[in-house]
Parts: sequence; C-alpha cells; structure tokens
Amino acid sequence: MRVVNTIADMTRLRAAFGAETLGFVPTMGYLHAGHLSLVRQSVAENKCSVVSIFVNPMQFGPSEDLERYPRDLERDFSLLKPLGLDIVFVPDVGEIYPPAAQHGTTVTVYGPTERLEGAMRPGHFTGVATVVAKLFNIVRPTRAYFGQKDAQQVAVISKMVSDLNFPLDVIACPTLRESDGLAMSSRNVFLTPGDRATAKFISGGLFAAEALWQAGERDAAVLESVVRESLRRGNFVNIDYVAVVDPLTFDPYTPGSTAALIAVAARVGTTRLIDNILLSCVSRL
Repeated sequence: MRVVNTIADMTRLRAAFGAETLGFVPTMGYLHAGHLSLVRQSVAENKCSVVSIFVNPMQFGPSEDLERYPRDLERDFSLLKPLGLDIVFVPDVGEIYPPAAQHGTTVTVYGPTERLEGAMRPGHFTGVATVVAKLFNIVRPTRAYFGQKDAQQVAVISKMVSDLNFPLDVIACPTLRESDGLAMSSRNVFLTPGDRATAKFISGGLFAAEALWQAGERDAAVLESVVRESLRRGNFVNIDYVAVVDPLTFDPYTPGSTAALIAVAARVGTTRLIDNILLSCVSRL
C-alpha cells in the first residue's frame, strides 16, 4: 500500500496501471467498518484500488464542524493495510484547491440537490460535486464506491456522472449498522452513551416504516408519521426532516411509484445524524 500526497504522483501511478480496472473509494477519513466494506468490495472487483482521504472544506458551511471533524491518519492507515489496497491518496487542501489559482470553478448539480440536505445545507452539494469531480479526474477510476447511508450524495454523484459523461460506474453499497441499529458514521465518535440511547430511535423508526411498506402501506404521510413517533419516543428535540422521496430525484414520493426511500436528519446532543432506508430498489443512473 502506497501513500501518495500529490496530484502529480497520483497521476503518474494511475498511468502505470494502464487499462486495468481501478476501483476508487473517496472518504474524509476516520474510517469505520462501513468504509472498509467499500474498500473490500473495490479490491474484490478491480485489478487496482485507491482510497482517498481528504476533509473537503468546500462542503462545510460557515457554522458546521469542519475543524471538529475527526482525523487520525495513522489509525486509518492501520485499518487499510490488511485489505490489499494499492494506493491511499492523501492530498492537503492546497493541493486540491491551490491558492495561487484562486479556485473559481465549481460543479452544481440541479435536481436532487434542491431538497432535504440541499435545502438544509446551502452549497453543500456543490462542494461535494466539485471535489468528487476533481478526484475522478485525478484518479480516473473504472468504478467508484459510495455508502447508501449518504443516499442523496449517491444520487447527486450518479447524476453528475451521467450528465457530464464521466467514464465510470457509481456503485452504491448497503449501509452498515452498529448492533443497536445506528448507521455507522465517522461522527458517531462524538455521541455520549446517553446520545447513543437516543440515536437508536432513528433506525427504529426507519425499520418500522420499512415493515409497513412491505405490508403494503404506500401513504407517505403514514410512513413519515411512524418515524416521527419513534423520534418522539426518543425525546428528539431537533428534527430537520423526515421524508419519503424518490431515490434518484429526491422529489416527494408519488403514489403508484415502485421506488421510494425514507430519509431522516436529526440532532442528538451536538451531533447531526442522517439515515435512510431504501423501501424499494431502483436502477441507478
């Protein structure tokens, strides 16, 4: 496993792989089992695999947790080394956004960015799309792997790849959960034991809504109310949204559609958590 810090070195090594298939897992580090499952799938499905670790300042708002976001490169490297990975690309901010260039080009994806996370966090998905587009151009993967926990991000990146003709496949992989149902996230490290006891009511509500869907319920208001009731039992105070949406467009669910996703964002203590369940599978862009 090689650690690479510059675009020039990453470009040179990518050229050496030639026409071999290359899997890519973009991350912001502080890796957990969910990230590692993406890496294992990439290693299994491709001749070469690359992980990037880059905390992208462009996707954080002025009042968000950029400086607080957990970082531990040595820990990340120790988790990655046994997996058969070829390269870890760890650029610094100046390498991705050179100050001399006065970086002024961004990528804005319309459609799935306009609701839920996009409405709550203006500019967030422009930051995501911009850095992922840059990483795709640097690494030039055959396949890129993302976790379904960030379902709206997956939809945004899938649309960008389709609209801009990136020559790669976006692979969405299932959300991994803790034993209490909590979706794995780097931010879970901030949860106190009391916060964890509260947080499990998010997945509990999602599982209850999923059971209703499987039993034939298709009324979005009913499904959303089941999740909200679970959050009420968990004494949640700050709920950003509970919504049943189309998994590709993130438009509100249309009765009669076979594809749906129910998504939640809520704050537990000082930590904002997101989670979702895909109620019915849908082909990706």
